[in-house]
Amino acid sequence: MKTEEITIRVDEDAANAYRSASEEDRRKLDLLLSLRLSEATRSAGSLKDVMREISRKAQDRGLTPEILESILDEQ
Repeated sequence: MKTEEITIRVDEDAANAYRSASEEDRRKLDLLLSLRLSEATRSAGSLKDVMREISRKAQDRGLTPEILESILDEQ
């Protein structure tokens, strides 16, 4: 399988976890992310479902519109 390097934005905890993982674990994470991105982009409907799920999980973890706006303003 041909691979290509991309850059994505993730939260600080995710970035630190990835950086501190072993090379083998990073390869596994790369594969999982690649599979998930492929799955999410197969059709517009599935991408919307993924986005809804991400939103629901963020809200369950306490993310509010105000917090999100504050985060986006920092960028």
